[in-house]
Amino acid sequence: MTENAQQQPPAPDTELPTQYAPADVEGPLYERWVERGYFEADEKSDKPPYTIVIPPPNVTGSLHLGHAFEHTLIDALTRRKRMQGYETLWQPGMDHAGIATQNVVERELGKDGKSRHDLGREAFVERVWQWKAESGGQISGQMRRLGDGVAWSRERFTMDEGLSQAVQTIFKRLYDDELIYRAERIINWCPRCLTAISDIEVEYQDDDGELVSIRYGEGDDSIVVATTRAETMLGDTAVAVHPEDERYRHLVGREIELPLTGRRIPVVADEHVDPEFGTGAVKVTPAHDPNDFEIGQRHDLPSLTVMDEHAVITAHGPFQGLDRLEARSAIVAALRADGRIVAEKRPYVHSVGHCSRCKTTIEPRLSMQWWVKVGPLAKAAGDAVRDGRVKIHPQEMEKRYFDWVDNLHDWCISRQLWWGHRIPVWYGPNGEVVCVGPDEEPPSGEGWRQDTDVLDTWFSSGLWPFSTLGWPEQTESLAKFYPNSVLVTGYDILFFWVARMMMFGLYAMDGTPPFHTIALHGMVRDQFGKKMSKSFGNAVNPLDWMDKYGSDALRFTLARGANPGVDVPIGEDWVQGSRNFANKIWNATRFALMNGATVDGPLPDPSAMSSTDRWILSRLNSVVAEVDAFYEDFQFAKLSDALFHFAWDEVFDWYVELSKTTFQAGGEAAEVSKRVLGEVLDVTLKLLHPVVPFVTETLWTTLTGGESIVIAEWPSDSGFRDQGAEREIESLQQVITEVRRFRADQGLQPGQRVPARLALDGTALAPHEPAIRQLLRLQPEGEAFTATATLPVAGAEVALDLSGAIDVAAERKRLAKDLAAAEKEKAQATAKLGNEAFLAKAPDQVVEKIRGRLAKAQEDIARIAAQLERLPQA
Repeated sequence: MTENAQQQPPAPDTELPTQYAPADVEGPLYERWVERGYFEADEKSDKPPYTIVIPPPNVTGSLHLGHAFEHTLIDALTRRKRMQGYETLWQPGMDHAGIATQNVVERELGKDGKSRHDLGREAFVERVWQWKAESGGQISGQMRRLGDGVAWSRERFTMDEGLSQAVQTIFKRLYDDELIYRAERIINWCPRCLTAISDIEVEYQDDDGELVSIRYGEGDDSIVVATTRAETMLGDTAVAVHPEDERYRHLVGREIELPLTGRRIPVVADEHVDPEFGTGAVKVTPAHDPNDFEIGQRHDLPSLTVMDEHAVITAHGPFQGLDRLEARSAIVAALRADGRIVAEKRPYVHSVGHCSRCKTTIEPRLSMQWWVKVGPLAKAAGDAVRDGRVKIHPQEMEKRYFDWVDNLHDWCISRQLWWGHRIPVWYGPNGEVVCVGPDEEPPSGEGWRQDTDVLDTWFSSGLWPFSTLGWPEQTESLAKFYPNSVLVTGYDILFFWVARMMMFGLYAMDGTPPFHTIALHGMVRDQFGKKMSKSFGNAVNPLDWMDKYGSDALRFTLARGANPGVDVPIGEDWVQGSRNFANKIWNATRFALMNGATVDGPLPDPSAMSSTDRWILSRLNSVVAEVDAFYEDFQFAKLSDALFHFAWDEVFDWYVELSKTTFQAGGEAAEVSKRVLGEVLDVTLKLLHPVVPFVTETLWTTLTGGESIVIAEWPSDSGFRDQGAEREIESLQQVITEVRRFRADQGLQPGQRVPARLALDGTALAPHEPAIRQLLRLQPEGEAFTATATLPVAGAEVALDLSGAIDVAAERKRLAKDLAAAEKEKAQATAKLGNEAFLAKAPDQVVEKIRGRLAKAQEDIARIAAQLERLPQA
């Protein structure tokens, strides 16, 4: 009754092992998929395209839970679209990771007592390529473990020949359009890596520092400033105050003495200063602070660099040659001795930027660098979302996107590294500057030299949606698969990567954005919502969980927690629960096959089906529609939850169990139910496949004899609904559930049989009496039947004779003991909550815990009293 009409070969092999062993299945299955080319994409196909590019992992990286999470979502989307008949491309590749890779190779050299300078630039770059060939790309093998359906034949690397040509092409175009320039500005500088780094490579954390208040000037011409970086005062070229601050109006335009230096510096009025913060006056060090640099530009102040690239003081005087931290202590001591210290606060906790690679404290530094003029590019990126050409999902993330692109500063793209795309600019002996395109010969002759810097890694990854398809060449792949359909990535790099792809894509592709939709997900956290980190001791290697529980279990756990834009908590017991779900699917399908479930032939007409058959097909079509809607809205958690409950609760726990009596009875009804069960399993396995590909492939090919579920047709809703059958089975479920609950309350064992009389005449439940008796372990009433309990439910009546099933006296004694314990607990909790002295002193969480104990005791009392009431008289 679903539109699921793929013709299947007859007589499938219905033999399945008694237990599902992921380790025996997953590897061989994946290699078979790759060998058969299921994941490859044909640019010549007339099918509609569906494209997603992988957020390129670092060549130095290995699979972490964040990768596993993101890849699970992308794989689910692309597997479904492939089954829906789209020409699907999941574009794989890796990022050259400039700083990280150079650090790795430099550490290797350090083991032999060498540095990159011992090798020279050319030999060092060759050494990095050698390292990549031998050790890089470990994550590719781990992606196979997870089941990533990427087009491996199209794998790209941001430093390969084609992508390098794309980088040089767009640099040249931007340069010629005056959107790339060279200027001296403040950048994030790592004194350990000896390079400028991007904002995303700066990690902020609260550090214990010091706040020192220093008196500049003398007498009425004095002013107090506070700083956490006293060493930078050597580079101060002004003190700034707010123009409307009456306290300092008399000083504006005058000069005051800068302690320890013998220099005098002006007091300037600038609206950047907050008169309510601290003393309302700030020291201005244009060469070592981004805000001070802007003040310096506005007031034409000189910029004095007082530290070198290693953060060692270069200013002439007693502090020259000291490391910045050594200089900080020495300068504060000298100021103290000179009577200049007004106040000192230690520890002073404040946010400090650190290099994400080596954890060194970042030093803001004035430096000559290459920049992208982002104004017109950022405006285009904002307009593409505003006018609806690009959708951001969830929509509430749009505000964060606009806040970023509408206030974007020019982008520093140069890095002082050797590994990366070298800036294609040559300098001549007479001050000439020549930018060279990919098809141009660089200038030669005496005195010409190429810029020594390389480009920021984000520059090349910003081209990823189109450079991987062959741009700047107008390839068939570019025409077919650009723009990409969806970008799936974390909200944490919305600004750094997504915004850059938007800017470059719109610029390079004549106003066509790089993707139609940006689907943002959250970060993976531990089960308590805490960020995962090695330092916290809660980091998890996803390979360990895949080894222990199987890749499907990990994937299903991650998908089930994936609400759009929201962080995802995960714990090992949740993965174990998903493993149990995979086992449930396996065991239920194995049972169905053993009982003749089949997909052969058309579905029987609904008139030939039982209400149970019509119910499950009605529910199946509803779930197909529901899952499709959730996919279109990127609601992975909801679609996974819907499939979990439908498969486990409705198919396996209800339909399979209700069908057992039909199968045992045999005849035409059994043959109809076998075909219905085959259809339900066929469709359910297809719906589950994008999230749990391995177990579903094994089961589906066994059930249907089809080539592979990877290329099977995605089911669609036929529109079949039977509300009457759904109401009927809902009533049946109510009867069974209520009687099961009563049996449990009476202490009956699940398999213990008891005599029962069922009054079902005149209800829709009459045909279900055999199933009710089988599922509830109810035997026919005998001549000595005496109803000791009667349960009216769903218009029916179930009378039970428990006289020989339980020791009534013993059960009454047990329940009386439990009731006394519950009443004692209630009395104790009530007494504490009525004690005003206790409530005044006890912490809120303790009081709340006692309230919970009271509520639980009250629930237990009501439940036990009801059980006693239902017990037969002894």
